[in-house]
Amino acid sequence: MSSTGSAPAKAGLRVGVIGAGVMGSNHARVLAGLPGVSLVGVVDPSPAHRTRAMELANCASFETLDQLLAEGVDAVTIAAPTHLHHEVSLACIAKNIHVMVEKPIASTVAEGREIVTAAQKAGVTLMVGHVERFNPAVAAVKQAIAGEDILSIAITRVGPFPPRMSNVGVVIDLAVHDIDLIRWFTESDIVEVQPQLSSAVAEREDIALLQFRTANGVLAHINTNWLTPFKARSVTVATRGKYVMGDLLTRQVTECFGFKPDGSYSMRHLPVGHDEPLRAELIAFLKAVRNGETPAVTGDEGVASLEIATQCLETPSRPAAKSSALKGPRRVAG
Repeated sequence: MSSTGSAPAKAGLRVGVIGAGVMGSNHARVLAGLPGVSLVGVVDPSPAHRTRAMELANCASFETLDQLLAEGVDAVTIAAPTHLHHEVSLACIAKNIHVMVEKPIASTVAEGREIVTAAQKAGVTLMVGHVERFNPAVAAVKQAIAGEDILSIAITRVGPFPPRMSNVGVVIDLAVHDIDLIRWFTESDIVEVQPQLSSAVAEREDIALLQFRTANGVLAHINTNWLTPFKARSVTVATRGKYVMGDLLTRQVTECFGFKPDGSYSMRHLPVGHDEPLRAELIAFLKAVRNGETPAVTGDEGVASLEIATQCLETPSRPAAKSSALKGPRRVAG
């Protein structure tokens, strides 16, 4: 498409947003404020959603995807419900439109792969919206562990039950972020999955304790639930030389280093940027579109994270072996 060339890009990339829920409205707000971008409008069947997005982004709105496509767009961001990602992505790719699709890339791994294949054949940019990678605290952790021998990673992502819940549980909604981060931090594939899931209050799993081993030997675990009355998001990474702690909400990253035989060590706060993660993510997507570069989060990476999340939901937990030691009478501690 001519608009990906360097000259026409100056006139502004024509971008549309599909889905005007909370996330889509934010996409529209950010895109409306970016230089070199012409926000063509948002698509949503809900009049209330369209009104909110129009107020936030001061842009046109459409009831159907066809109406948006008729206006002519170079690129779209897809923030529609997950079960629509496959159909909407393929419709846009068929018209040679560049696509950024929110995580998870699709409802199933097979659908995700179809999107990736279609984008490759059409030669369009496909990026998956794993926005947590663009959190400045995550970027600071990634920088701190660069070149280090990583031993273990622990991630906590908990909070109250979400009001806008769709038909997925915590693994697809929340843990998929952290599965992506584990793969990104370790630059390795996850080869072993040990999930413990529970549906305490909801129909789908609302508590998940997930353990992983990566191909390069890193042990990782994710603690995620919808039963915590407040939001908490934290990452800790242990390497041979340091221990890095990041709070993804306060964006404070601390590094422990210089471990001595007597148990003493030094600590320091690391510098963390102030970018809005969504803004950084959308800028990265548009840069990949303009320059024909590989996007920050590829379709293949999006599919790989979905595949691990799906495996977590499908792996049966095995009962613990009964120990003969339990058969005798219990001694009462006195």
